[in-house]
Amino acid sequence: MTAADESALVWLRRDLRVQDNAALFRALASAQRVYLVFVFDREILDAIEDRADRRVEFIWESVAELREKLTRAGGGLIVLHGHAREEIPQLAAALKVDAVYANRDYEPAAVSRDAAVRAALAARGIEFISCKDQVVFEVDEVLTKEGRPYSVYTAYKNAWMKRITVEDLAAYPVELHLGNLGRPEDSVMPELAALGFKRTNLKALSIEAGNSGAAAAFQDFLGRIERYHETRNYPAVKGPSYLSVHLRFGTISVRELARAAWERDDRGAETWLNELIWRDFYFMILHHHPHVVEHAFRPEYDALRFANDPQRFTAWCEGRTGYPLVDAAMLQLNSTGYMHNRLRMIAASFLVKDLHVSWLLGERYFAQKLNDYDLAANNGGWQWAASTGCDAQPYFRIFNPVVQSEKFDPEGAFIRKYLPQLAACGDKNIHAPWLMNAEQQQRCGVLIGRDYPGPIVDHAEARQVTLELYAAARDAYQAASRG
Repeated sequence: MTAADESALVWLRRDLRVQDNAALFRALASAQRVYLVFVFDREILDAIEDRADRRVEFIWESVAELREKLTRAGGGLIVLHGHAREEIPQLAAALKVDAVYANRDYEPAAVSRDAAVRAALAARGIEFISCKDQVVFEVDEVLTKEGRPYSVYTAYKNAWMKRITVEDLAAYPVELHLGNLGRPEDSVMPELAALGFKRTNLKALSIEAGNSGAAAAFQDFLGRIERYHETRNYPAVKGPSYLSVHLRFGTISVRELARAAWERDDRGAETWLNELIWRDFYFMILHHHPHVVEHAFRPEYDALRFANDPQRFTAWCEGRTGYPLVDAAMLQLNSTGYMHNRLRMIAASFLVKDLHVSWLLGERYFAQKLNDYDLAANNGGWQWAASTGCDAQPYFRIFNPVVQSEKFDPEGAFIRKYLPQLAACGDKNIHAPWLMNAEQQQRCGVLIGRDYPGPIVDHAEARQVTLELYAAARDAYQAASRG
């Protein structure tokens, strides 16, 4: 696009910001007039059962802030509610643009949607231009010497670190071209209620949406980042970055975050950069192995014969397993839409390897509840915990929920926050309250079986069953492979 009178449309999705936005930069640098649009896509929204969904409210607040910022800059944001497959080609034709720009999304459903939009635009003579934005390195940029995708994180991380340069993390200077923003006519921002959704406890949880919320959270984290490697595993401590929801919806650039970590020389920043590399890794895995959405990455474990007891699954979902740290984690998720990363691993391991419920059911439950739900990372994390995915460790890595509780919530502070009925238990007893005798229970004001459930399973017995399940699936696969 070179002619002075050409115009373009930028379709925002998981990139709700002006700063350092690849698609927006390319459009502004190429066209005289650039319009922006966000679609509250009914293909996604209509499938959400809970009409009080924190993610929808977070997106709505972020879009409202972004629209105001663009208007102040002399442009605006067209906000639509419909099916993006239809709305984008129709809008592009109505605006008579020459090209539609968008940042790439790697989820299978998004790939299918974008292919349909590309075809519809092509039929109208409009170009569809996609850009890399939500990752540092995408699908084929970090490969083995043989040109194949990595399947083990450590090898991928080492290759990622060897490849990274200042240029890879440089910000796109969008601000230099804001004079090319086009102002849309009669653009109205639909209210949240008009989308069919209600307000949630997002504000009460102090979750600030938009780029302003992301910037504030990032600045707060930078004041703690050097201790990240020491604090990140303790759910009662303010250790995590709390930026995952902002990365999910692109209210901050992954390049900005990775650059800040890469330029520092301390253990905390190094550890956090590793987490950002994990994110790239899981996007790469999803692209090259889309079957992981419904199947095990490692095919030998597709045949695992999980019992999938519905009562056990419900008890896990509702935080009634009798294992305090697991229950507190689930109650945190249900009440806030957030779960500490260490607890995600513990809760996932417990569901699969103690309750013998398929990781697929747990992954779907997290998908319904997590504010920062991201298919690639959520799927990767669940398959890691279930030992069905990209992991160098064998299936007999099974978290002991009591040991994990004693190690990462030693004083029971996190447990007491979400299970107040156990508040009077001593630091030693709170991790396995069923071991208290009747006198101790009375003294603590909690009767196991009445005020708090006893353990739903015996961990040692469940562990043995898990070992047998995985060994049987592995042996059956190997036998079938031999013919």
